[in-house]
Amino acid sequence: MTFQTVKEMSDAVKPAAAVLSDRVGVTNPSAITGELVDRLVWTAVFGADPELRGTARWIVRSLAAAKGVRQASIHDLYMAIGRGQAGGFTVPAMNVRAMAYDTARAIIRAAMALKAGAFIFEIARSEIGYTEQRPHEYAAVVIAAALREGFTGPICIQGDHVQMNAKKYNSPERDKELDAVRALIKEEIAAGFYNIDIDTSTLVDLTKPTLPEQQEVNVSLAADFTAFIRQYEPQGVTVSVGGEIGEVGGKNSDVHELRAFMGGYNAALKQRGGALVGISKISVQTGTAHGGFVNADGTVRTDVQIDLKTLEELSRVAKSEYGLAGAVQHGASTLPPEAFDAFPRVGACEIHLATDFQNMVYEHPQFPADLKAEMYAWIREHAIEERKPKDTDEQFIYKARKKAIGPFKRRMWSIDEAARRAIGRSLEERFAFLMKQLKIANTTEVVSRFVRVPQVPIDREAEIVAAGGKISAAEKKAEGLAD
Repeated sequence: MTFQTVKEMSDAVKPAAAVLSDRVGVTNPSAITGELVDRLVWTAVFGADPELRGTARWIVRSLAAAKGVRQASIHDLYMAIGRGQAGGFTVPAMNVRAMAYDTARAIIRAAMALKAGAFIFEIARSEIGYTEQRPHEYAAVVIAAALREGFTGPICIQGDHVQMNAKKYNSPERDKELDAVRALIKEEIAAGFYNIDIDTSTLVDLTKPTLPEQQEVNVSLAADFTAFIRQYEPQGVTVSVGGEIGEVGGKNSDVHELRAFMGGYNAALKQRGGALVGISKISVQTGTAHGGFVNADGTVRTDVQIDLKTLEELSRVAKSEYGLAGAVQHGASTLPPEAFDAFPRVGACEIHLATDFQNMVYEHPQFPADLKAEMYAWIREHAIEERKPKDTDEQFIYKARKKAIGPFKRRMWSIDEAARRAIGRSLEERFAFLMKQLKIANTTEVVSRFVRVPQVPIDREAEIVAAGGKISAAEKKAEGLAD
């Protein structure tokens, strides 16, 4: 279901709000029905032209703001954790790929039931391409999900793995790659992504003789991008910036690397502006891999050993010596259920979760078998570059099926309502379990105490312009990390 014209959209909203050229005035909050939100979010994603999509996104964000739902930065909460004024929990940062609206609604329902406020929605640079969700669309879907479920409070949305491609950086395309990352940062901030994880750890050079030399490029670019973020963040917002010292899936991190990075980063940032606010957390490698380790039959290994002692030590040093919230654990969603309560125990401030939720959608008994077969056939034809020489067919499909999410987005959103509800219930149960294990139940109070909700104007024209943005062929094929 969709709106056919902007006028029809405005007419449909009239019982709840007055839609003027420059603002939306909510006249009857109780008239913001679930059906209205469903129609708006569909148009925000699948509307026939940028004006329809952008206007729908503007209306969604305006209605949500009137109901107390605005995008925010988690920076001040993380600084409070670094000072010892808050803590005891690990913030889940959840990548929403497949059936984004239903998945986001499931996260919101789980959070509301547990009175959880400390959680983050995120999408990585690579995911934007293959899920075909540019930042303004992603933000509108998340905000619509919160509005649909009756949530009130700050919503934190994060740019995950705003990552440098090492091959491009070390080639004549370096300036083009740097410009692409800067453009993405500007786009994300404009869309209300007030949390951005810079990932230049791809450029750490372990062949160099000393740790400062190994981290030199990582340090310099992390400081450059932090300064760039501070230049574009809205008034009243301090974007939460994350750095990364070790590429996930590679060598495990240690405290010496952390100190080498932080010493270099703080000095480099000071050179770029003495008053610039630095990072609030640091991502490390402790033995996981993005998407999990895949067996020959396409199942995911559950015997992964995480170096929890190192994670604990890294978090302790990050807090005590640098005032950060702690260390961030990536690549964790496919770990066995009994692993998750360890993260708050060892002081990890954040954990990134993605692939398991995608797996749950694909493997749910209510997911249409014919649609899945069609998607897998598409993968075999169009995502063959994902296949490694030694991959079995099952391994290839498991690793490549994320690439079908964008091309089949409309079809997945159009699954029978009963099936979508069933999938949503399963996701909600999983999110609730993780939130309990990560100890974020009853964190709405601490979030309200430390997280400021900025009153950033919502610009209709900016939403329309952003709605005209396309996903390039290169972005759809992009390799990168997310989880």
